[in-house]
Amino acid sequence: MAIRLEKGQRINLEKNNGAKLTQFCVGCNWGSIIKNGFLGLGNSVQDVDLDLSCVMLDANGNLCDHIYSPLYRKEFLDQYGMPPGKVDSNDRALHHSGDDLKGDQDGDDGLDNEIITVDLNKISSSVEQIFFFLNNCGKEDFSQIPYASIRMYEGTPEWVKEIFAQYDVAAESQYQGKTALIMGKLYRRGGEWKFSAIGDAYPDGNLCETIKRIITNYK
Repeated sequence: MAIRLEKGQRINLEKNNGAKLTQFCVGCNWGSIIKNGFLGLGNSVQDVDLDLSCVMLDANGNLCDHIYSPLYRKEFLDQYGMPPGKVDSNDRALHHSGDDLKGDQDGDDGLDNEIITVDLNKISSSVEQIFFFLNNCGKEDFSQIPYASIRMYEGTPEWVKEIFAQYDVAAESQYQGKTALIMGKLYRRGGEWKFSAIGDAYPDGNLCETIKRIITNYK
């Protein structure tokens, strides 16, 4: 039975049989926006471009690695002093499946639109915390998106073997005006990795603002 994560909840990465969860996927699934035409005729589909990213901090709370879309322009990133985007962490322990610019067009297909695969055994000893977060690259906010969720599961980007934990972002009024979501973090404690569901939403204009927020307020 998958754990339905609540904001602020902390969990051990341990499966029902007592084995440690060391290789898994962190995936985000979301739907495009269906707009009704005049008198309910001629419905149109509006693409939704969410970006799943992560940053890694060392024991002093300094940024030591990152994964975010390589599609971000260098000129934009330079304004914030951020390095170019990439899909692999330096230690090759985390890998991003690539950018999805649309979301599910025909309802929930059961697969995630963007996935970061994680191998805890390969993570550099200098990394103490890994934050996962979402940014909305369009004009809409989270309250307008029909569904969005993040989950941790065993499997591959194309195949879900078993869901370990899930955090849902419903289309609710509390997300009105919110375009960034700090979903949760992996962190070391007593030589083991644990996970904390954060679930804080903000009106950040872009991922660089969210990264700055994480480094300033969450380390």
